[in-house]
Amino acid sequence: MARQTDHGKGLLWVGVLLAIMLLPGGACATEPLFSVGLGFEYATGKYGTDFSTDSIFVPLTVAYYPTKRLDFSVEIPYVYQSSSAVVAGIFRGAQMQAMTSTTAMTAMTAKSLAIAGPRGPGMTTASIANVNQSQSGLGDITLKAGYIVATEEGYLPNIRPFVFVKFPTADKDKFLGTGAFDGGGGVEMTKWFADWYTFGEAAYRFQGKSSVIDVKNYFAYNIGAGYQVTDKFRPMFLLKGSTPPAEESSALLEARIKLKYQLTSTAGIDGYLSKGITTASPDYGAGVAAYLDF
Repeated sequence: MARQTDHGKGLLWVGVLLAIMLLPGGACATEPLFSVGLGFEYATGKYGTDFSTDSIFVPLTVAYYPTKRLDFSVEIPYVYQSSSAVVAGIFRGAQMQAMTSTTAMTAMTAKSLAIAGPRGPGMTTASIANVNQSQSGLGDITLKAGYIVATEEGYLPNIRPFVFVKFPTADKDKFLGTGAFDGGGGVEMTKWFADWYTFGEAAYRFQGKSSVIDVKNYFAYNIGAGYQVTDKFRPMFLLKGSTPPAEESSALLEARIKLKYQLTSTAGIDGYLSKGITTASPDYGAGVAAYLDF
């Protein structure tokens, strides 16, 4: 029954996206505008354990703008994790604490644990044995749609509500995903003050029931400001966080310094460095992305 419910939620979110897609396009642009981006993100952290977990996230993003206000995008990521301490970026919390706390996590230890029988809440022989094994593969694919309901004017910011749905395309047996549909929505606001650029984003995510990790719905946010040094270069500072995304997890919070450089009128590159502030966040991270508009 749980599996049917998750698929039902997924179909519901697909319906929402299709309904928005079919809205009258009154202000259609003369020609559709597309954008393609490719990123590389690295994060490492101990998450309260005695060993570090390295993660790599390589997203391919394709966006489509049928009008000046309406946009659709799909994100297809490749994911690598050096251990199963995290699932789709979420620390497994009490599940990991129920395991051994030693840094080595040797094969002999894993074998002895596998023979010992039950090892605490939610643990399986497979998860114990593979906790320190690296895994990689396709991540969860996300579809997103947004619409600008108000453009920047005077003291009013640019306001863009959005909705999204995540498909469970990642292999949950490798701990690359939760194995469930997620969906949600939020709002993004941006505002210029002379050469200063400010932005904020708030969203709520409904997470499907997972057999891999005890997830729960959560609120996420992203706020920051930047300064336009030249026509092509803009450094920014931001805070990115959320309420706890799983039982026994702490809130997430990290600080980022981001640099954005516009190579041409249609191509650009940006990069960031990050520092985790809470236990469930990565200790450090870095990323770079390139995009092309056409």
